[in-house]
Amino acid sequence: MSQDARFGNRPAFDPTLYLVTDQRLCGEKSVLDVVGLAVRGGATMVQLREKRLDMRSLVDLARALKGLLEPFGVPLIINDRVDAAMAVGAQGVHLGQHDMPAKLARHLLGQSALIGLSVERLEHIREAERLDVDYYGVSPIYPSATKPELTSPWGLGGLAEARRATARPLVAIGGIDASNAGEVLGAGADGVAVVSAVCSAADPLRAAEDLVRALRLARTPSQ
Repeated sequence: MSQDARFGNRPAFDPTLYLVTDQRLCGEKSVLDVVGLAVRGGATMVQLREKRLDMRSLVDLARALKGLLEPFGVPLIINDRVDAAMAVGAQGVHLGQHDMPAKLARHLLGQSALIGLSVERLEHIREAERLDVDYYGVSPIYPSATKPELTSPWGLGGLAEARRATARPLVAIGGIDASNAGEVLGAGADGVAVVSAVCSAADPLRAAEDLVRALRLARTPSQ
């Protein structure tokens, strides 16, 4: 999916199945193991989101993940930490509403980086349309244990409103798994981001495959 033409060319990216990491949810499995299985199962983007790690540990993990993902052509996105993304040459960052301003992140990372921005209300989208970002993370769609601080889910109706408000790619996150991923795509998302649906799964490979299957079915015209 190409970047908004107003801001020049970025590398193409596919947000269909966007994995967000959480070591706590991986149990005895490592983040590297879970990501490796998820990518084999069809994950198309990976965001490293490990807020509890110190900078050195974060950079070490990011470097290892980048090496793991490169043969698959899957971009590595770093949550929040522009400095860590620069240190390892990650393909981009994902910013929240209270993180570094997108304009400064773009200045530091350059025009080739992918920048995502979390939006929690329709007003956030309207305000962000003037910014040089590549996609919006619409959060949360459903109530989610990984984002308990967000108490006003968009729901499918809100997601449809978000779709009408922008031409930019929308990545939906929050309470999404294989049972509801199709309806989320149907409401206007370009892809779904998942955390526990893969990280907490007994078999992350199969969990990713199930999600990809549900998303593929949602995109197949009914006969």
